[in-house]
Amino acid sequence: MAKPPPTLDDITGDLRRRMDGALDTLKKEFGGLRTGRASPALLEPIKVEIYGSEMPITQVGTIGVPEPRMLTVQVWDRSAVTSVEKAIRDSGLGLNPSSDGQLVRVPLPPLTTERRNELAKLAGKYAEAARISVRGVRRDGMETLKKHEKDGAISQDLHRDWTEAVQKLTDGYIKRVDDALAAKETDIKQP
Repeated sequence: MAKPPPTLDDITGDLRRRMDGALDTLKKEFGGLRTGRASPALLEPIKVEIYGSEMPITQVGTIGVPEPRMLTVQVWDRSAVTSVEKAIRDSGLGLNPSSDGQLVRVPLPPLTTERRNELAKLAGKYAEAARISVRGVRRDGMETLKKHEKDGAISQDLHRDWTEAVQKLTDGYIKRVDDALAAKETDIKQP
């Protein structure tokens, strides 16, 4: 039995799902960039050396935000407190934690103008990687359309129309990446 011809929804549905993945990755990377305000996402990528292996900090304690410039980690096992402090100190984020029993306090010092500019550049790199990923998905979609036309599953007219639809979809996602970057840069530059 012959395969039914593809529909535009079949093709754009897969492309949309993959482009959403690129946006989700970008949002996670942006979450790890330190801005003026405290966010649990800042500490989430940190791995803690404990029990002979590395574990994500979220599996060792609960991250809290009691104040705009303060993070806390409520460590579940008292013996892991020094390991959590060391992991935060060695993370390269420029943070200096201190412990109070099983609670590790992480004050966020104000960012210097130079550091804000570095973070804005890094955010730009993350956004460019997301744009490249979205364009790669578009390229795959275009190749799929060419293949369907060559196989006779769609006509030249449909190929042209669907190519325009894929391009519009791509433009929409690129705009969402640009909007996310603009919002993050505003957040970073804010004192």
